[in-house]
Amino acid sequence: MELSSVALERPEGLNVIVGQAHFIKTVEDVHEALAGSSPALRFGVAFCEASGPCLVRRSGNDPELVELAVRNAEAIGAGHVFVVLLRDGFPVNVMHALRQVPEVCTIFCATANPVEVLVAETDLGRGVLGVVDGLPPAGVETDADEADRKALLRRLGYKL
Repeated sequence: MELSSVALERPEGLNVIVGQAHFIKTVEDVHEALAGSSPALRFGVAFCEASGPCLVRRSGNDPELVELAVRNAEAIGAGHVFVVLLRDGFPVNVMHALRQVPEVCTIFCATANPVEVLVAETDLGRGVLGVVDGLPPAGVETDADEADRKALLRRLGYKL
């Protein structure tokens, strides 16, 4: 078995979601879940089919994000993995809808941080072991940090 790390291409301002699903209709169902989450959301989806022709299936409402999702899915190259790229929306706004997609088995990450996908390769193929999402902690929040966090959540409308 060989282990590798695949750094995802994610320009500033984009969010990425990486998960695993199990059926060819995943790409359409994920598209519908995202489209139904917000009319302003721009997204691209790519799904690595794991049987039959083993194609990277793709969809979305933003051609640039679809192309970028495909490049990231190809780089990961693991069966049944999907990559979603989001603009003008946040993962927190779509996660519930994605979890309701019957084919979705696992969500490895949903983030705007730099991401590396940890991949194992065997004679059978490639699989995702997990992700490295962002940077390690630099310390413990202070009272001022806590106040800033709470103020940000209220400014964004996530808390009253």
